[in-house]
Amino acid sequence: MPVAVDRTPDMGASNDTGNVGDTSLQDPISTEKAKNARLQRSPKKSRDVVEQQPIAGSSTEVAREDGSVWAWRSLTESSASKVKPVFTKDGSYFMTCSRVNVKIYSVATGQVVSTLSPPSTSKPAVKTGYGDAITSMVLSPHNPFQLFTASLDGCIRVWDFVDAVLLQTIDLGLPVLHLAAHEKFKNEVCVALSNKTKKLNVHRNPTKEDNAVVKRVSLTPTNATAREPIQQSAETRRIGKARAPVGLAFSPSGSWLVAVGAHKAYVARTTNLSAGFTKLVSPDKLTCLAFHPTEEYFATGDTRGLIRLWYCLNDNIPSGVSGVEKRAPTTTLHWHAHPVSSIAFTANGAYLLSGGEEAVLVIWQLHTGKKEFVPRVGAPISTVTLSTSTSNEEEYLLGLADASFVFIKSGTLRLGKTIARVKIDPAISHGRPSPFVRVPLAAHSISSTLVLPSSHPSTIQLFSPITSKLVSELEVSSSNRISRRDEKTLEPCRVEVSTVSDSGEWMATLDTREGEDSFRGEVYLKLWSWDRKASQWVLNTRIDRPHGLSKVTTISFRPKSRDDSALLLATTGEDGLIKMWGVRNSTTKAGETESFWVARSTVRYRSEVPSHASWAQDGSLLAVSLGPYVVLYDPSTMVVLKILTCPECNVVQSAHFISRSGRYIALKGLKDLILWDLVCDSVIWHYRSPWMITHIFSHPYDNSFVAFETDPKSSRPKTHAVKFSTTSSLPTSSHTIPFRLRGISPCPAKWLMSNEPSSFAFVGITHDWNIVIFGDQIRLADSDVGEGKGLVGGHMVPKLTLFQDIFGKGAFADVSNRYTVPSAVSSSGVQWKGKQVEEVFKTPAYLMPPLSTLFDPLMGEFLRLRVSEEEGDVEGDTDAEDEGDVSMEIEGEGGDAPIVVGNRLERIVDDKEMVGMIEVFKSYCLQPASSQPTPAPATPKLNGYHKHSPGKSSVNGVPSAAAPKVNGTLSGTSTFPAKAIENTVAESQTPERTRISPVKAGQKRKKSLG
Repeated sequence: MPVAVDRTPDMGASNDTGNVGDTSLQDPISTEKAKNARLQRSPKKSRDVVEQQPIAGSSTEVAREDGSVWAWRSLTESSASKVKPVFTKDGSYFMTCSRVNVKIYSVATGQVVSTLSPPSTSKPAVKTGYGDAITSMVLSPHNPFQLFTASLDGCIRVWDFVDAVLLQTIDLGLPVLHLAAHEKFKNEVCVALSNKTKKLNVHRNPTKEDNAVVKRVSLTPTNATAREPIQQSAETRRIGKARAPVGLAFSPSGSWLVAVGAHKAYVARTTNLSAGFTKLVSPDKLTCLAFHPTEEYFATGDTRGLIRLWYCLNDNIPSGVSGVEKRAPTTTLHWHAHPVSSIAFTANGAYLLSGGEEAVLVIWQLHTGKKEFVPRVGAPISTVTLSTSTSNEEEYLLGLADASFVFIKSGTLRLGKTIARVKIDPAISHGRPSPFVRVPLAAHSISSTLVLPSSHPSTIQLFSPITSKLVSELEVSSSNRISRRDEKTLEPCRVEVSTVSDSGEWMATLDTREGEDSFRGEVYLKLWSWDRKASQWVLNTRIDRPHGLSKVTTISFRPKSRDDSALLLATTGEDGLIKMWGVRNSTTKAGETESFWVARSTVRYRSEVPSHASWAQDGSLLAVSLGPYVVLYDPSTMVVLKILTCPECNVVQSAHFISRSGRYIALKGLKDLILWDLVCDSVIWHYRSPWMITHIFSHPYDNSFVAFETDPKSSRPKTHAVKFSTTSSLPTSSHTIPFRLRGISPCPAKWLMSNEPSSFAFVGITHDWNIVIFGDQIRLADSDVGEGKGLVGGHMVPKLTLFQDIFGKGAFADVSNRYTVPSAVSSSGVQWKGKQVEEVFKTPAYLMPPLSTLFDPLMGEFLRLRVSEEEGDVEGDTDAEDEGDVSMEIEGEGGDAPIVVGNRLERIVDDKEMVGMIEVFKSYCLQPASSQPTPAPATPKLNGYHKHSPGKSSVNGVPSAAAPKVNGTLSGTSTFPAKAIENTVAESQTPERTRISPVKAGQKRKKSLG
């Protein structure tokens, strides 16, 4: 059965409509005849197929004579969009661009709740040649439930994002670079269109800067196209030219239209757009634009890191004269060392936010020029957007260059929730490594996650393809996340290799950094142990320069190890050494056992340099490739057991054991593949490939394996996966993948939908740094990019009234959820700690959450729910254990069950005793003063306690002959009524006070503080 894959072009999935299982190779002669016949029948279609250039993440590859397309899916976005996210009017959702689609995220959950994808009928027949990615989007100023998007295919689309319906498509015929709308202009927008020409330099050579034109476009279609899926605008009016525009916006009042690009800001009055633009010159190339929310001035960022505030929108702007260039009064703010990527004003206009390559959010106080910083947000900042929520605290949404989003609270300036799927391209802020640089890639069986490179070269990330969730990140090497020193890029530590043991308990990583004139190179081999309780990797051992400054060529764990004592790690290096590492245990003074890794043995074979090492599936043999030789070692003693040589392959790049028995071993050269039978000690067959063989992987259960081939000279990015068996050199099947791969790793067998002998599953990283999963019948989670869904009634968070926000919810409000612990507390799965409570109260008082959200979960950690009698009574006399008190016996009455409070037991107050307490309260507090009995002389009551002295009475330690007045009451008076309360005992007038206690006499208690 074919694998069900996501066919959305944005996610990137194979569009193979045939069987993805084994496909036998056809006869080349008959295949060529069939191909020529197809070319004669449909030459146009065939030419299109030949000219198509498939890229990673696309679905343009079709089956060829050399095999069918393997089922595949991309786990990452093709790139991080630089279009600013747009919040809905109530701030509950925000929308982001993902190539041709619009993803709608829930602010409360961080999940994609809907996706707007243009149907095929809304795509114009004539291509612009610029692609079809979305370049701009804004909310409709007249309908807050509609969204305007502009894209490079020349279309403006109007969406009803609540119902996920495309309402209208206007085709302009030219790539749309930017779009702006204002409530002052109904059914009209302003757009910046590319002329499909480039600016010429002094040598008359074209540059990367587009020549553009700004137009005013009516959204009313022509009568001829009113009923068509793609409509034409009834009216378009040209405003003026703009070179390489990076921003287009209306002023808050709608009186001005401003476009910025290259070294100029283009300003036009909306009352006289036919007059064209007035050009304002900037000394540096502009990169972004933002208007003040209430006043008539705007801000720009440039390539030098300067932010300019332009105070020029007044009557001094020439009117009716187009093409005039002049300078305008500006204010400059400077902190960024590199180009400013995005700027935004806060809602009240008092602050300006800016971000760029430094991965630091800067908050500027405009009236003083002071600034605050939010550093280390995770990656370079691409966009800065403000949440439009009116009921909650204002938040800043940062779109990062690794395709993730970070919320920052305005009150604390601390990082809030992060929304990320797979963080992409570690070369965004650093030089992208060459295709020959290794990348960390492995599968962890215990957590069912993939170990992938992250957005920084020194970090790896754990991603679950089954749930389609980013689990965590691991900083392998601590690095300063600074971007550049001056204009020279700093070389960071780079994780090159990651491998996981079969048991999943150990992981080995290799991180390196090339040396410079000021320091020597760094090479670190790190061993990590899996903490099952915390579900994370913990650093166990660090080995500095395991092979000196030479390159480490192989790191491989011994498979099928019974325990840590039998587990071995083999490493090879360009220093010519083969090293074996093992686990050693030691006992600390506290009696705890510690495990760490040490070198067990080091060997060398002649003067050859080992290029690869692999294990037999049972771990009994180690095969090391050394030039023209393959040497088999006994891993326990490192004794040479056999040496294999083959004249057909002058240089053996790698050797791989085939089959579970380890009888066969495949030797891989540059283009040669040789299968050796170790039992017969002879070569079984030899295969010569027309392309370069890059990887070989054996099936874990049968005698088949896959060889990956690619043509590095070909202009078409394509990889061939050829399946072999041990019986013949003829491939059993062949598949193609429409991209080149820089790293491949097999996936665990449980990720497959079947255990057929021919089933394979792999994860790979393409040369464009996309992460893909491909193979036979792969089990994957549904993509978050699918058909649009309505937003009504879903993912809504109940809002509190102002009264409830101050005093908390009422006792009878939402009774069903009265004892529900807030998700912020229950999601942690652990009890509250002191540090966690401290973090909560670091928030300013006016931003503190209601006490009801803190009191219930906090008290829930101390108090346990009372056990009902039906579930089982607790004995009346129970020993309560407390660290501060000695065990006390509880004297029960009438079979009352004790209440459990923490780890102690308290008696229950029955109705009879409660009635007595009520009578005391009524008599003491509610009885009129005239009805109180005449006081009788008695021993003075000091501070609420009776005290008897044989001599003179004293008040607070001062002798007094007369009855003193204590706390406003005459000494010796009694405030109790004459009528005694039933079941109570009056205090005696003896020097020693006695009190009836529910605790049995004779037990030791704490000394009273009274």
